[in-house]
Amino acid sequence: MARAESGPGEHQHIRYNPLRDDWVLVSAHRMRRPWQGQVEEPPQEDVPRCDLANPLCPGATRANGMVNPEYKSTFVFDNDFPALQPDAPTLDAGDHPLFRAASARGVCKVMCFHPWSDLTLPLMSLAEIRAVIDRWTELAEELGASYPWVQIFENKGAMMGCSNPHPHCQIWASDFLPNEASLEDRTQRQHHREHGLPMLLEYARLEAERKERVVVENADWLVVVPYWAVWPFQTLLLPRRHVPRLQDLRHGERDSLASIMKRLLTKYDNLFQVSFPYSMGWHGAPTGPYLNADCSHWQLHAHYYPPLLRSATVRKFMVGYEMLAQAQRDLTPEQAAERLRNLPEEHYRLNRREPRGVGAAGPHGDSSRSTSSL
Repeated sequence: MARAESGPGEHQHIRYNPLRDDWVLVSAHRMRRPWQGQVEEPPQEDVPRCDLANPLCPGATRANGMVNPEYKSTFVFDNDFPALQPDAPTLDAGDHPLFRAASARGVCKVMCFHPWSDLTLPLMSLAEIRAVIDRWTELAEELGASYPWVQIFENKGAMMGCSNPHPHCQIWASDFLPNEASLEDRTQRQHHREHGLPMLLEYARLEAERKERVVVENADWLVVVPYWAVWPFQTLLLPRRHVPRLQDLRHGERDSLASIMKRLLTKYDNLFQVSFPYSMGWHGAPTGPYLNADCSHWQLHAHYYPPLLRSATVRKFMVGYEMLAQAQRDLTPEQAAERLRNLPEEHYRLNRREPRGVGAAGPHGDSSRSTSSL
């Protein structure tokens, strides 16, 4: 008879995700299987710094005929092909519970991080990353004054469906709470009701104590591969104090957020020495009509979902069992966290050659001077 293990290790087991109220199957032994599946093209690294054929560059003409200004820092504009529009018609609810519909209204914006197309967030200076954070905060507050949900998200790399290599993100504001927001609202509210404190505040404290899944940390922030992670090198970015929304961050917390983002994203790039693809997004307390409601159960956090598994060209697919049964991962979160944690915090491109315009890196891969003479 097999001896019972005291805790989850490399033997297959399932782990509970309290934030989504679901489970993930962990099967670490599968990392030993040979790979004969699809191999991806590595991300492009020779991106032109400025190409007027690229609709996100300063001075370029977009699909709607609008010409971008010669912007020097961040640049925000209305998405030329929005998924949500503010003047959508009102729909009938439907004539049967199995055929329900509802109106959906909102706005979609695009935000360029920097005027240079060949500069990603980990290669930007702390001041430039801080400018991105400040603009995120302004948009969250501006759109959140009327819309219940403001989703800030970045798809980085063609592997994650990004159609343009220029460093940018999107902001979609909706007059409804999307599925993930509604789910996290329910689970965090229930935890707060049963335990008297925000779920993710308690979780961050426990992870900081245990250290098993911590990737990087500073006085204000903690990055972990969550205990319930689904994607191979998925991470969760958490504040150490109770912060419901981006706009609730203090001045110093924005500075330390810029630093920890740079450190994390540098490690991501260093893992396979490639510009690391991912989808990321911020989740915080709902806004609009919820601004005056009790949202003390909410804790601000950012999800990072990278697809790469074994190398720069082998990704994880969410198919078969994942689509029809439940999420499954091969690498344990502890193994993933250890690999990321042990990576250097100086960007691999700085070791190979100094990118054009990028400043010298400090001990954590941070640059105190701007990457451009803006």
